[in-house]
Amino acid sequence: MTIGQVTSGRASLARAHQIDQILGESTTLYGEGAVAGLPQAWAECELIISHLALGATTRIIAPLLTSKRTDPGVVVIDEAGRFVIPLVGGHAGGANALAGRLAAGLGATAVLTTATDSLGIPGLDTLGWSWSGDVAGVTRAILDGAPVEVVRTQPWPLPPLPENVVVHPAGDVSPDTAWTARILVSDQATVPAGGPPPLPTVVLNPPSLVVGMGCNRGTSASDLRSLLVDTLAGAGLAQESVSAICSVDAKADEPGLIELATELGVPFVTRPAAALSVHPVPNPSEYSLAAVGTPSVSEASVLDQGAELLIPKRRTPQATCAIGRLPALGHLSVVGLGPGARDLTTPRAQEAIRNAAVVVGYGPYVDQVRDLIRPGTQVFASGMGTEEQRTALAIGQARQGRSVALVCSGDPAIYAMASPTLEQGTDGIVVEIVPGVTASLAASAILGAPLGHDHATISLSDLHTDWPTIEKRLQAAAEADLVTVLYNPRSRTRLAHLPRALEIFAAHRPSTTPVAVVEEACRPGEKVTTATMADFDPEWVNMNSLVVIGSSTTCYLPTGRGATVMVTPRDYHWMSR
Repeated sequence: MTIGQVTSGRASLARAHQIDQILGESTTLYGEGAVAGLPQAWAECELIISHLALGATTRIIAPLLTSKRTDPGVVVIDEAGRFVIPLVGGHAGGANALAGRLAAGLGATAVLTTATDSLGIPGLDTLGWSWSGDVAGVTRAILDGAPVEVVRTQPWPLPPLPENVVVHPAGDVSPDTAWTARILVSDQATVPAGGPPPLPTVVLNPPSLVVGMGCNRGTSASDLRSLLVDTLAGAGLAQESVSAICSVDAKADEPGLIELATELGVPFVTRPAAALSVHPVPNPSEYSLAAVGTPSVSEASVLDQGAELLIPKRRTPQATCAIGRLPALGHLSVVGLGPGARDLTTPRAQEAIRNAAVVVGYGPYVDQVRDLIRPGTQVFASGMGTEEQRTALAIGQARQGRSVALVCSGDPAIYAMASPTLEQGTDGIVVEIVPGVTASLAASAILGAPLGHDHATISLSDLHTDWPTIEKRLQAAAEADLVTVLYNPRSRTRLAHLPRALEIFAAHRPSTTPVAVVEEACRPGEKVTTATMADFDPEWVNMNSLVVIGSSTTCYLPTGRGATVMVTPRDYHWMSR
């Protein structure tokens, strides 16, 4: 995506360079005068950052406006860099999303005036799906609290929607009299039976179709496009729902197929002939087997993507085409929230929560992200010790075709919810593990760099692992001279485990070995206590703490104004000892 910046002086030029750092890419600068630079950027860029006044930017671009679907998005930043304002193209042009990124990087305020964003409701044109119809009319009905129905031909997962938006079971259509607007979710080229409804309507096309194609060497993109269009039209399927063009590896460099995928804006996926040849197909070909090593290219390519074959192979003298539909699976995101501080909750995690129609989690963790949960989201919060029920509930909701976020602290794959979720069985749904900053990383950063070399993490909780096994692992880590982070080090009833762990390590480490405890890492009650193996007191530790035991090379070093950091040297050869 091409981003241009229109500057208006030395200060804005300096901020433009800062923005390049925030975005992690070089933007195109237009600094030869706003009257000429802004129209030039309009013609050449997909997104524009204007460092001019809001009024001046508005007057210059006003004659250039044509359509919200094709105009570039424009974001205005004031001279002091305090406010970031999407002026046009908030949704379709990507200006709102860009404003959010810039505001976060500049420490500014993003001023979003689009109604859906201000109320926390997902815009129908921001779901990443192709759309058509009366977005403004349907959105207005949603915002007004009027009854709006959603009709899906398949149970594709949807984002959270307000209570006045009713999602029918797949295939159902209700009488028009009860509704003021309608959202149709379909990969069909025409609306479901009954014809176009006399209501404000938006059609959303999910990326559900997979196209398998084979062709003679040198077949043009035009010929391939004609075959695809005819095949889709014959089945009444929407081109906008095509998610990929697939073929055999032998066609990986076929210019026509590559060009067609590029025109459609979808990936071109190729697979080895051996992988395709294992799929039974209705129309195998000896010619294909001899030419590329598989009896089927188009049909087998569809099946290899896990799609149901809707349209068997159609052929011309130059090419073959088959179409399949990917199963409409519910989506479960297991989301790591990090150690507690919002700026250590990743953007990906925040987005997963905003897009979830169902949020499940331990009560305090759900409370931690209440502000991210959109109106209409169904929330299931439960207490400690209900992990099995939470994971089963999240999986069950996803199996109903819903978009679900199961939240947990730290990283979901480290003493958290990823493993029990996957172990329960997640067949029939799409699972995404959204990583987070785990407690050991947060504690290490607070202490300095104790994890600078090889290290281990061990939980002292014997609720899920018997103590003899834990003790065996402690012994191995101690003998290996690994820096060791102890999770769940102590509770009100489990008092003997930490002293025993320290005893095991003391047998293999000098008495001067650094040992530290970090309590409530990155939270308001954060507390750090540093000591050595000889004088460390287990009474300093509670269930909200992590204990870090250094290796034989770990040391305390001075830093800052009389401060001390805990460091495990990396043993770089260029470092003098």
